[in-house]
Amino acid sequence: MDLPRLPPHDGSVLSVVDMHTGGEPLRIITGGYPKIEGETVLSKRRFVREQLDHLRKVLMFEPRGHYDMYGALLVQSEIPEADLGVLFMHNEGYSTMCGHAVIALGRFAVDYALVKTPSAPETQVNIHCPCGLVKAFVEYSDGKTGAVRFHSVPAFAFATDVKVTVPGHGEVTVDISYGGAFYAFVSAERFGLDVNTSRTRDLVDAATAVTNAVKTQVKLRHPVHEDLSFLYGTILTDGKDSFSDEPTANMCVFADAQVDRSPTGSGVTARIALQFHKGLVQLNQSRTFKSGATGSIFTGKAVQETTCGDFKAVVVEVGGRAHYTGVASFVQESDDDLSQGFLLR
Repeated sequence: MDLPRLPPHDGSVLSVVDMHTGGEPLRIITGGYPKIEGETVLSKRRFVREQLDHLRKVLMFEPRGHYDMYGALLVQSEIPEADLGVLFMHNEGYSTMCGHAVIALGRFAVDYALVKTPSAPETQVNIHCPCGLVKAFVEYSDGKTGAVRFHSVPAFAFATDVKVTVPGHGEVTVDISYGGAFYAFVSAERFGLDVNTSRTRDLVDAATAVTNAVKTQVKLRHPVHEDLSFLYGTILTDGKDSFSDEPTANMCVFADAQVDRSPTGSGVTARIALQFHKGLVQLNQSRTFKSGATGSIFTGKAVQETTCGDFKAVVVEVGGRAHYTGVASFVQESDDDLSQGFLLR
């Protein structure tokens, strides 16, 4: 049967390429958006949030997406060395960094010729995220792309042993670290849970309670950009923070109780920065991180000491694999009352 033509519709067609990294979806938006105004990636993020947020809901929400869908909108970067700029989106709004998306976008950029001349054994792809320029390195051989590693923006421990009052759980001690976004970290054991075996709903409820407590009781500060000064989510861990050759598991709950199926690239970045700060890992000491949700694997290691404003920081290398799942053209009809999207909670 011949491929069908586009069905009856009103307005522009939204074109996407769908991928996943360690089970976490990424919907790369390749066409259909109006012109994105703004001179910088951060100002473009503000413009999209304030003027075009209805399109995020169209693509992320049901009936075209789902509660845990994640998206990437390609934009022009103001940085000459960048191969592409990107805005990240999810069920609540727009994030500043996304490691699983960077891994997928690395492959995508090479496969879709966003870099001029791919080279073996690795092709470098410079991706301008809202948090800054992230350099990805894509395995490339015989015209095929493979695993991807990336070097993070400066990552740092913001505060350790922070005590917050969590309704139903009393006083809980958390660490807060930045890996392109701020996360709170706490062992799932504190709530009588296991990131590998406990019900996802129970893990989500515990992590969300921590996130809400930190947001109301702790003031975050990014030393360079005020737009980055917010808590993105909470990562529950297995408590195995000391260096080991064995994988350490975690589960990230971010945005509006959205569950990351992967080990969370920016979360691995923040967790390595936290472990380095505590003297638990050294430079170039690689660790393996496992998703409590799917069992998928990322690697992470601190590769360089640096600073971020007045914070001592590290550049973290994170590695993983992304895969394609399909392409789609999404349309809307003017008489569809659910066309703008909805979520089931």
